[in-house]
Amino acid sequence: MEFETIKSDIQALLETRNMQGLKVLLEEWLPEEISLLCESLNLEDQIKVFQCIDRDRAFLTFENLDINDQKLLVDALPNRLVALILNDMSADNRTALLEELESEQLNKLLKLLTKKERKIALSLLGYPENSIGRLMTPEYMTVRQSWTIREVLEYIRENGESSETLDIIYIVDEKGYLIDDIKIGEFLLAPLDEKVSELMDGKKVSLLVTDDEEVAINVFTEFNRVALPVTDSHGILLGIVTIDDVLELAKKEDTEDIQKLGGVEAFEEPYMEMPVFKMIGKRAPWLIILFLGELLTASAMAYFEHEIARAVVLALFIPLIVSSGGNSGSQAATLIIRAMALGEVTISDWYRIMRREIVSGLVLGLLLGVLGFTRVAAWSMFTDVYGPHWMAIALTIGFSLTGVVLWGSLMGSMLPLLLKRLGADPATSSAPFIATLVDVTGLLIYFSLAALILSGTLL
Repeated sequence: MEFETIKSDIQALLETRNMQGLKVLLEEWLPEEISLLCESLNLEDQIKVFQCIDRDRAFLTFENLDINDQKLLVDALPNRLVALILNDMSADNRTALLEELESEQLNKLLKLLTKKERKIALSLLGYPENSIGRLMTPEYMTVRQSWTIREVLEYIRENGESSETLDIIYIVDEKGYLIDDIKIGEFLLAPLDEKVSELMDGKKVSLLVTDDEEVAINVFTEFNRVALPVTDSHGILLGIVTIDDVLELAKKEDTEDIQKLGGVEAFEEPYMEMPVFKMIGKRAPWLIILFLGELLTASAMAYFEHEIARAVVLALFIPLIVSSGGNSGSQAATLIIRAMALGEVTISDWYRIMRREIVSGLVLGLLLGVLGFTRVAAWSMFTDVYGPHWMAIALTIGFSLTGVVLWGSLMGSMLPLLLKRLGADPATSSAPFIATLVDVTGLLIYFSLAALILSGTLL
């Protein structure tokens, strides 16, 4: 379907309120195509589109929309249509919408659910925020280990339509305890008279209903599954989490981490949809904190005012010193935060990480230190800008760069681990935050070494 070429026809039908013509035009459209169309329309026209499509495509189209569009639509659509959409939606997608609503709007929508669906919705909303319980769906297929393959296939044909996915079939006992999970392909290829127990290998992987959402991302990444079962602490199967939900969650988590790394509080809405003053409110607190941090840099320079007055040449290299330390700290922080997000390192690895960063920071510092020394030495061969004590100045720059880069690497790698240990988000140790901290300590290192090396000459 050529979306752009037909868009003008749709606009004409909407403007003339030709609902019958719109209904005919949209008759062959897929839900994904209709949701793409809705993204380019205003709210009033979106309502008209939903009134022209059948029930099966309405909830699938609704599920494909952005959460903010969904929130606007449930307020604007007729209650009858909202009730049909909410009751047809998958439990996990519906929970994602309901948990974003204010209490008044939430109560209104809960009343539109059937008794069965309301019970499911309240059950999922009862789990802790950001837990696997909020993400799971209770729509899955379970069979018994005593059944034959023929019985399993017949059961799937009769009941499989309501399942979120048929890729994995779950084996449970009489009390609902998860015993195993088996791919549908194994059932299709097995002899019809064979027992389910003969296909079992006991190599199931599951999530706890109280696990954090990030746990799901790590487990899916490690085991390459399309769906994972969710159990309570006793092993009773409560629901499943599918890969599409986890991919969406991973996108959201990565976006939040990137925003925090930039020194911004995480956005709940897309950039272009967030009100300007709300966005300012997200950015201002960090800018103020970083500004106050940089005031410490000014205080540090004031403390060494005497040294700067006696050796003005030292001031020339302040930007070089502090930026090198901040850059190395930002590098280390970014690497560690990402490694933690991927499950490559944990808090218990702190000593190994520290050893690696000491070696890395020292080598990188020496590399920049040699470049800094060479720069001063080379300029002294052609000019007298550094005077007769250029060698002492070159050594000061070289040693300072080594020390500052080493310190920046250590601080950048250890601070995320410390924040994680304290229960905070490691991404909070953003690049600007690390750079600000290293600016202050870098000046202390620089002027302390200058006082030591240049004592008796320039100082």
